[in-house]
Amino acid sequence: MKQLIQNMRSGSILVKDVPVPRPGKGFALVKTAFSLVSAGTERMMSEFAEKNLAAKAMSRPDLVKQVLEKTKREGLLPTVESAFNRLDQPMFPGYSSAGVIVDAGPDLKGFSIGDRVACGGGSYAVHAGYALVPKNLLVRLPENVSEEDAAFATLGAVAMHGFRLAEAKLDESVLVIGLGLLGLLAVQIAQAAGCKTLGIDVSESRVALARELGVAACLNDAVKAKAVEIAGARGFDHVLICAGTKGSELIELAGECCRDRGTVVSVGAVGLNIPRKLYYEKEIRFMVSRSYGPGRYDAAYEEKGQDYPIGYVRWTEGRNMESFVALLSRGLVRAAPLITHRIPIEEGARAYELIKGKIDEPYLGVLLSYGNQPGDAASGEAIPLIRDFQPSAVSVGVIGAGNYANATFLPVMNVPGLPLSLTAIASERGGTAREAGEKFGFAKVAADAEAILSDSDVNSVVILTRHDTHSDLVVRALNAGKHVYCEKPLALTLDELRSVYFAAAQNPGCLLTVGYNRRFAPLAEKMKTFLGETGEPLAIQYTVNAGYLPSTHWTQDPEVGGGRIIGEACHMIDFLTYLTGALPLSVHALALPNGGRYQDDNVSIQITLSDGSFGTIHYLANGDRSYMKERVEAFSGGRIAVLNDFRELDTWSAGEIRKLKSAFRVNKGHSRSWKAFVETVAGGGAAPIALEEVFAASLAAFAVAESIRQKDAIQIPALESLSEISLNRGD
Repeated sequence: MKQLIQNMRSGSILVKDVPVPRPGKGFALVKTAFSLVSAGTERMMSEFAEKNLAAKAMSRPDLVKQVLEKTKREGLLPTVESAFNRLDQPMFPGYSSAGVIVDAGPDLKGFSIGDRVACGGGSYAVHAGYALVPKNLLVRLPENVSEEDAAFATLGAVAMHGFRLAEAKLDESVLVIGLGLLGLLAVQIAQAAGCKTLGIDVSESRVALARELGVAACLNDAVKAKAVEIAGARGFDHVLICAGTKGSELIELAGECCRDRGTVVSVGAVGLNIPRKLYYEKEIRFMVSRSYGPGRYDAAYEEKGQDYPIGYVRWTEGRNMESFVALLSRGLVRAAPLITHRIPIEEGARAYELIKGKIDEPYLGVLLSYGNQPGDAASGEAIPLIRDFQPSAVSVGVIGAGNYANATFLPVMNVPGLPLSLTAIASERGGTAREAGEKFGFAKVAADAEAILSDSDVNSVVILTRHDTHSDLVVRALNAGKHVYCEKPLALTLDELRSVYFAAAQNPGCLLTVGYNRRFAPLAEKMKTFLGETGEPLAIQYTVNAGYLPSTHWTQDPEVGGGRIIGEACHMIDFLTYLTGALPLSVHALALPNGGRYQDDNVSIQITLSDGSFGTIHYLANGDRSYMKERVEAFSGGRIAVLNDFRELDTWSAGEIRKLKSAFRVNKGHSRSWKAFVETVAGGGAAPIALEEVFAASLAAFAVAESIRQKDAIQIPALESLSEISLNRGD
């Protein structure tokens, strides 16, 4: 399928062939008929992308501050690499479209294949031949609403939400400042609600168009005279600012036109320097409208389909879209007169040239059209990027192409001197796979994991997806006879871990490892050697300044990320096992009160190990990010070793202090971990991490979570009993 993709470093807009995705739980696969190009949001993002680095920095001082803090912690080189990698991440513009459902994922209730629908949502209703859209952002279309008109539904919901925030009532007066697409929809909505409505703009043509739509309108300069006619001398009950400007002049104009104790709602992006005297004397209520209604930016609503009860939240973003479509159906709002351009997706870059003013041509509503699209929407087949590809002895298929993959793992995958080939990469939405495939030199790209698992050219699978998919993909890959490198965690529940255990046992010829990369860090190896010379157990304290993550972040979701203890602290548990060479026996964990802010991610974990060693892991989300992220202190047999952020190692022995430092970067062992896996697949030999240690880290992480719940010590069972164990109190 064709998809419009933007590079955030160069600003370039390209239309590329990407694999057609398959819908997951609660999602529909929609064959797009039309998508609307936003002259506001999309133009702003595109203009930002075109700026040079200095201009980008000046426009985002908040990000510059983060870069400086990261440089202090991790050094200049990794910070620069991280920043450029972020800029190299592709953007997939679009958030308002319409089409026909051609495939449905599990639990897509209320919709059927063949339904014509309006689609909403950034990252969902993108400019692509096919789109994956969750059920709460789908609206079925009446027969008399065309897909062209329905492509305006999301923008209509933005206007609808701004109007609802004003709480305007029948026969009250409404002024709409700005008659672009958003304003022209807003004036129609206000008039349809029975309000006395006036629209103003600096453009005579847009004022004329508003009048053609049956709405009173005038130029900005004439607003005061016209206001008396519409609202009387007292001023407007409500003012909606639907224009975009960096200054605050429209805020002042809105205040001048608003009545005493009236309402001003900023729907467009304007400067927010509110003139105190004017707004104070009239006691004006001012609000900033956030997108298109409750549910926006809530993953539970948008991704998981958890609707808000209508008795408590009458107008969600989905219901605002539905209401707008109903207005289209009843003829109370018209979108067709707003359309000035219909551009085929193959020429999508021209639409961006138009909205950025690089084509000297008036425009308003710009639609991308998709026509008859070739290809089987349900095929899930990979797209070849390298036609003469020949797989090597270690032929790799990667599943997942998100931020971690692009920033950390994919850059280290090409191992010089080994028979390694990057055969295929897949990601759920296809576009990210296409971009990563081109950037890192993969031969094929796909949108479906099955395309990797069933590919006879692939003998080794790397899993870089979200945590909830790991165990299932590992099992399927092992059962397909593939070697597996899985990013942590291996599983989120005991049942999932059991399924992996059985699959590994049934496929002994397949190598299974987890990305516990810290044990492969160069300074970690030196630390282990130094401490191992004592022949005594270790006392270890591992402090992790993890940083705050909101409860809405996917890693905090028990069903998706598993929480930060299972999702990340397993790294630290494995590192204790590595340093001591012993398996964990029991854990006792204490968590600080969450206080409505945290998610059991301020935890002190006491771990006993089979050789008599013990370790304390302080995993904390309540620290300052300017402090180092990880610090490991170990004592044994008259020796002390302190490892700071895997960049500095200080050792003390017999009165001698030695200091080692990585010259350019923090090195947490990602490349060496991957190289060890490749070498084992290519040449055989012992697994990079013993299977019992791989499973022990997950079992211990589960035990920590249980210890927090039970407020007691938890024994970690032996691996051999995994088929029948449960986690019990230590007593």
